[in-house]
Amino acid sequence: MFNPSRDEVRDFMFESWRKYRATEPLTAMESMAVEVIALHPEYHDMLADREHYQEKFRDRDYPPEFGETNPFLHLSMHIAIREQVSIDQPAGVRKYHATLSTKHGNVLDAEHEMMDCLGEMIWQAQRNRTAPDAGVYVDCLARKTK
Repeated sequence: MFNPSRDEVRDFMFESWRKYRATEPLTAMESMAVEVIALHPEYHDMLADREHYQEKFRDRDYPPEFGETNPFLHLSMHIAIREQVSIDQPAGVRKYHATLSTKHGNVLDAEHEMMDCLGEMIWQAQRNRTAPDAGVYVDCLARKTK
């Protein structure tokens, strides 16, 4: 997916989970999404009830200042990290992922820690109105693996 809208990302998550539950064939990207969703049982009920969600919460934002986690952003960040690791871009991300996975004893917690760095890079780019700087991301990962 290249630059999908918020609704497209949400629809993708709903449809991937629906297809998985219906034992329909999945694309490679849907399989990756399902692997991540499966690790987050707290989102299963929401993703299994698309109609309710679309009726009541379609335009819902998840402002961090209210302590809410956006489930779609959270799942998307897992997918982004897994894609980065699969091609080792930015360079070294695969090594940091492996190191953090060993440190935590599992991939899920490693990716949660990596999300802090990914979020920091995105936040700085938005604040500075610049393109995301992979150096910010990699420097943060390096600090976390020391």
